[in-house]
Amino acid sequence: MEQKQPSRLAFGPANYRLMFIGIAVLAAGFITMTLDTEDYGEGFLGITLGPILLFIGFVIEFFAIMKRSGDVAADSTYPTTLTPGAPVAGPSATPVTPVPPTTPAVPSRPAYKRP
Repeated sequence: MEQKQPSRLAFGPANYRLMFIGIAVLAAGFITMTLDTEDYGEGFLGITLGPILLFIGFVIEFFAIMKRSGDVAADSTYPTTLTPGAPVAGPSATPVTPVPPTTPAVPSRPAYKRP
């Protein structure tokens, strides 16, 4: 009987929590900019507070994406370092013999003429 592996998501729960917080801060920043009552949104809300909230929201999103999930780091099925000649884990893990590189034939004269 075939064993079904659990689906692995790209991010962990903490990453998704941070992403939702970042989206909420971004939405608050855009809403704050629209609440400005000055002409053309040139008041404190439209020029200062809204963009600060947007910047904070984008920083939160950056950290949500870059934060390393604890599930991936604890997974021991993938090697953390690669060593030459070590077999790779998997169904078709057969060692491959390296082929030495061949040197191309170097022409005795250049293939172009100088003017």
